[in-house]
Amino acid sequence: MATPIATSHTDEINGVQGVGQGPQVISTSQSLEVIVGPLLNYRRMSNEQSGSPIWHGSVLIVTTPGQQNPKLTLSPAGAVDPSAEKASFNGVESRLFNGEKLYEDPDKAFWRFLIDVPFQQFESWWKYDIEGLAYVEEAKEDKPRAFAIPSISQSMRILFHSCNGFSVGTDVDAWSGPALWNDVLRMHEQKPFHVMLGGGDQIYNDGVRVDGPLKPWTAIGNPHKRREFPFGEKMRADCDEYYFKNYVRWYGQKPFSTANGQIPQVNIWDDHDIIDGFGSYTDRFMRCAVFRGIGGVAHKYYLLFQHHMAPPKSTFTTDAKHTKDLAVGGTADPVQIKDTFVMTGDMDDPSYMIGSKPGPYVEERSRSIYCQLGKHIAFCGIDARTERTRHQINYPDTYKMIFDRLNKEFSTNKDLKHLVLLLGVPIAYPRLQWLENILSSPIIGPIKFLNKRFGFAGGLFNQFDGSVDLLDDLDDHYTAHQHKHERRDLVHMLQTFSKTHSARVTILGGDVHLAAVGRFYSNPKLGIAPEKDHRYMPNVVSSAITNKPPPQAVANLLAKRNKIHHLDHDTDETLLEIFDRDPGHGDKTNSASNSATNGAATNGDIKKKTADANHATMPSRNYAIICESNAIPTASSSAPPPAAAAAPSTNGEAAPAQTSTPPDRKANMRKPIHVGEQGAGTEHPAANGLRPTGLCGAYGLDVTIRVEISPSDREGHTDGYGFSIPALEV
Repeated sequence: MATPIATSHTDEINGVQGVGQGPQVISTSQSLEVIVGPLLNYRRMSNEQSGSPIWHGSVLIVTTPGQQNPKLTLSPAGAVDPSAEKASFNGVESRLFNGEKLYEDPDKAFWRFLIDVPFQQFESWWKYDIEGLAYVEEAKEDKPRAFAIPSISQSMRILFHSCNGFSVGTDVDAWSGPALWNDVLRMHEQKPFHVMLGGGDQIYNDGVRVDGPLKPWTAIGNPHKRREFPFGEKMRADCDEYYFKNYVRWYGQKPFSTANGQIPQVNIWDDHDIIDGFGSYTDRFMRCAVFRGIGGVAHKYYLLFQHHMAPPKSTFTTDAKHTKDLAVGGTADPVQIKDTFVMTGDMDDPSYMIGSKPGPYVEERSRSIYCQLGKHIAFCGIDARTERTRHQINYPDTYKMIFDRLNKEFSTNKDLKHLVLLLGVPIAYPRLQWLENILSSPIIGPIKFLNKRFGFAGGLFNQFDGSVDLLDDLDDHYTAHQHKHERRDLVHMLQTFSKTHSARVTILGGDVHLAAVGRFYSNPKLGIAPEKDHRYMPNVVSSAITNKPPPQAVANLLAKRNKIHHLDHDTDETLLEIFDRDPGHGDKTNSASNSATNGAATNGDIKKKTADANHATMPSRNYAIICESNAIPTASSSAPPPAAAAAPSTNGEAAPAQTSTPPDRKANMRKPIHVGEQGAGTEHPAANGLRPTGLCGAYGLDVTIRVEISPSDREGHTDGYGFSIPALEV
């Protein structure tokens, strides 16, 4: 309960400067009234002079206004492996962390706890508890939460997901809601994830134009009037309320909310975090006031909910046009900061790589991410939405900044053997230029005219700029014709980086609502084995964890377009044929979570997902697991090493795997080309997703794509497809 107070808030909360006086209320409740949360984020590792690396993260809660100085207690909670010998925390005790207020207005407040823990010699659990936490909705219960971090000598076990929401018009109940998060939690219970990487579209805000405050604007038929429509303070406030409530609804919904409190997140964003197709419509239309306005509102809540960062002081409206300069230090709109507190001087975490200038439509600077995921894996997430236009994904200066940082980090830390690069959209993916040509050709003109006059083929055209609705999705692709030069340059920069530092690059991509595995590799005529090939870069495509997949015909068409493409004279690319059968079919399953006795559908209940000839694309909801393929067994290990594991060498490191034979010039490169790809699919040792395979050398990775068996199964049981990635031996 909050009551008015006579004196205003100071502009300094917990030693951090703020702008605005806040809502002038103070809570008289005996408990901490929480609307949504806690949300757990991973931020970075740091190596202290004492020699013990430190794990840094944050916890976010959203409360009613007027709360005072919330506190969080963080405690060691034992070893992940209960049989681990000498699992002592060496005097590490419970610690108390104070909350920092990021933002407060008359309806809500955002509080952040910056937490840190030392890595141990063993994989460890850490419990956190927020003092007096009580949910505004009485039906919710507060329980102590815990998260796991790897040992000082391990890399992190990674969960990768994307497209965590539903497109407008989807029958959510028919798709059992966010069912696959139940499967994520089952896998996490058996073997914990240390981090989950969100590849974009963590939330779908498209409803803002269908049943939200943009509905009257969307309904305007005249394109000129729609472009000139103002984005005043009333519309901004209505959109602000819509985005906030949509975040609360989605981030407070189980089982996703349960995962949010147990598995630390690292996120980049994509168009649906703003609105469908943002950045890929025509430039003249993208620069209209409404797009500029919702870009600012979406960015505000993206920072708060997904990055636990203070937002800008105010965002663009046509009532206060000077706010367009906020990204370069402009003055805050006094209307927006009335009865509102916004933290200022929030120091950017060193894991962020901030663009040198604002984006063209989101008038803020891009926010790419670098952090270390344990001993041997580095992570880079490129913000490929803030700077995006129809003809550009990122500024050249942004690429330079990112690769300068990568070169610096890998030159300094020789323990790093692998770079996991996160892009919102796949980069090794079948070309669809022929479809782009058809949809943008003159033959579409008469149909477009009939659509404008009589509504003919209404589902084919979007209600923003009148273009073919599918075209903005195709324009998003790296393989779109207008992005092909930028795509090639990025791959060449990655090849140079990989060769310079003898580091394998694995690319993660989402967006396309199906699963696939693309690979770049040296042209077979060069006679280079993949283990020694700096051009070998797999692209794990995992999408969507929640949204419905495309029709089977689309997946089959993409598989037919799975040609051997030539990026340049020395580099080829194609999809790996990893899907040996549909999920849930066959006499043998490797699913750790698939059990008919636990409610999974039986084979007779499962509809066929792909054509018999399609082994390259899987139109079914999915997520991916990435982890080191070599976990050196110890006397305390709870599970024996798999039969395929490489034997440890005398110095305790796993022996390198045997180098594959260079691929034959006439070989079908859609098939496995090295030992880690042999048997790729449901029979591969990595398909289970729980035990290291021991394949691909000391620093190889195992990849598992967990694919939904039946959308009618509300428990979200999955089947696994696996392959392994070799370390680079240059």
